[in-house]
Amino acid sequence: MTELFRQLGTLKPQLKPTVLGVFIANEENSTLLGIGVDELVKRGMLDKCKEGPLYWLDTADSQPCIGTGGIAAWQLTAHGKLFHSGLPHKSINPIELAMDAVTEIQRRFYEDFPPHPEEERYGFATCSTLKPTQWSYPSGSINQIPGSATVCGDCRITPFYDVEQVMSKIRVYVDDINANPNALARGQRGPYSKYELPDEGLKGRVDLKFFENVGKGVSEEHFCCLGSMLPAGSGVAGHLAAIVGSRAMQHQLARQLVNLELN
Repeated sequence: MTELFRQLGTLKPQLKPTVLGVFIANEENSTLLGIGVDELVKRGMLDKCKEGPLYWLDTADSQPCIGTGGIAAWQLTAHGKLFHSGLPHKSINPIELAMDAVTEIQRRFYEDFPPHPEEERYGFATCSTLKPTQWSYPSGSINQIPGSATVCGDCRITPFYDVEQVMSKIRVYVDDINANPNALARGQRGPYSKYELPDEGLKGRVDLKFFENVGKGVSEEHFCCLGSMLPAGSGVAGHLAAIVGSRAMQHQLARQLVNLELN
């Protein structure tokens, strides 16, 4: 990209189209918003690109890309009862509750969003996934069961499932857990691990939050015919690639623009 604009600036060729370059910021950041390509779209600063064609570079390293994934980053906070670890029967352990809640959410997620037949056709390396990536809890003594614990992670969704539907399903999973948290305590954490204390009228609970950087995936069929790409791709370096990594605003741009090409 740098060399392209250097040559255009040096040679100053007479071009029929206008060449625009957009350098993306904030791709990996889910907390500091409003400074990336999403803000450019929001302010209408990419409207000129709707006349196309638009080439999105470095989508899949060096291979032509025919698909990307969507993303929904999430935070799950488990609330229990703080108590001395020598008396676990008087506590609700939020760390164990969070682990068991994530296990249940993952079980139901993979039942509802199993590998899709189109994923193999496109060459996606994985199916849609839901997994934890970060863990935190309040500081305190090692012999103290904390009152809360938080786990964060993300969903990477192939473009054959709708991200909004995935999020709605996960909310249902969490609601079901909170309706009967003790159903998660099946003895897998010992005889004194439980998520309800009936004598005290206490129940553990988990709170779900989705971060704002929700993005939908795109497949090559959003803009042209896959059949035309497969033969053409056989003669290029590498191979046609489809990745479950997400790219900010690609789905929205693919719907709005005349011609979006991923490279």
